[in-house]
Amino acid sequence: MRRIELSQIAVKGLKCLIAVYVIVSLCYTGTYLYSTYHGGRRDNGAILPRAGELMPDSQEAMMFAATDDGSGYEEHTIVWTGDSGTFEAMPERFMMTKVFSDALGPSNLRPYFYRARATFDKEDITMATLVTRNRFHVLSRLASNHRGPISAAVHVEDDDQKDATLRELRDLYAANSDMQLWVDVHLIIDKYSRQFNMWRNIAKLFTRTDYLMMLDVDFHLCTDVRRSIRTNSDWMKRLREGRTAFVVPAFEFNVQAEGEDWRTFPTSKRELLKLVENDEIDMFHKAWVRGHGATNYTRWYTSDTLYKVSEYEYSYEPYIIFKKEGSPWCDERFIGYGANKAACLYEIYLSGIEYWVLPTDFLIHQTHRYPEDTRRRERQYNRKLYMNFREELCLRYARKFSMTGEWDTPRADNLKSECDKIHNFRRTILSTAI
Repeated sequence: MRRIELSQIAVKGLKCLIAVYVIVSLCYTGTYLYSTYHGGRRDNGAILPRAGELMPDSQEAMMFAATDDGSGYEEHTIVWTGDSGTFEAMPERFMMTKVFSDALGPSNLRPYFYRARATFDKEDITMATLVTRNRFHVLSRLASNHRGPISAAVHVEDDDQKDATLRELRDLYAANSDMQLWVDVHLIIDKYSRQFNMWRNIAKLFTRTDYLMMLDVDFHLCTDVRRSIRTNSDWMKRLREGRTAFVVPAFEFNVQAEGEDWRTFPTSKRELLKLVENDEIDMFHKAWVRGHGATNYTRWYTSDTLYKVSEYEYSYEPYIIFKKEGSPWCDERFIGYGANKAACLYEIYLSGIEYWVLPTDFLIHQTHRYPEDTRRRERQYNRKLYMNFREELCLRYARKFSMTGEWDTPRADNLKSECDKIHNFRRTILSTAI
């Protein structure tokens, strides 16, 4: 009898120890998670954004706590969870050095520095753009005119004007309710100007919808392109499948001064065609036909249906709407003016995504000055880089399609037609173990 009582006491004691262990474990886990995530709102359970909403006092404190190296910003964490319920954490700053390892660095990257208050439909289309201080006012105008999701990669020079630039950004965001409602601002602070493809990747990476338009902020959206696509079931099906990118034709005024006031721009294709007939407006950069000529403007003027880009040119730089997931990223080795966007669009095309031109929607460039001397020097370097890049891409995607069994499928058609233009491409393919 005595032995049974001792056994029962031992069992009760063991149960108490287990209960204490569970309680302590829960407390420890709760404390850890709180300390890890405190100050950030979880949007997708992985990357923890900075700002849930516009709070001028706390945002101001966050801005000006930063030192020159950005060490004053609160550190945030990226977390991976395993099937067994375990998780591993890593500082976000370190993770970003790998994500953007081809870019110049280090950079102080702040995703969702300001986070739009609107709840975005996953099937909406985000305008993914890049902005520098001299274009802040254009971003504000885009927010008010577009009134839809915008993902803006905002670059701030890490110099003696940094604090003034951040104040200007804060004041702009606080003054425009449309920006607060629609614009996610992803802050990049570093000393490296014109890393356009890195900035494009940041705007794309933190887009909160399934589809995006890669847009230069200086272009005015003259028509409701989001509505055109989202109300067309066939076009939406194409986007979901991920094999189609929609081209929005781009225009500019022949007299540059006439392109300064967006309020005078046409808002329908009929109005635009009158300006074309009067020689007041034409395709964007008509002096550089290779940049936009593949859109086939002559056909667009008379078309009322979607049509495929059939005469692709490696310098083609259209403004496209496409699916975020499964599409290539822009190569960040292209820094400065020249070939950066063409290289990005070239890889998207070679990956097997077809370009189709929207029949009634269009954009118009808002006139501004370019630093021509800088553009000329940087173009010379990037032109050389692009020639090698094209050959590299052709070989890499040829290997990929061979290994995935897609070489003899329509997915490889774009690659075959474009890469055959490169000298000795077929011979190189045949001489390798593809």
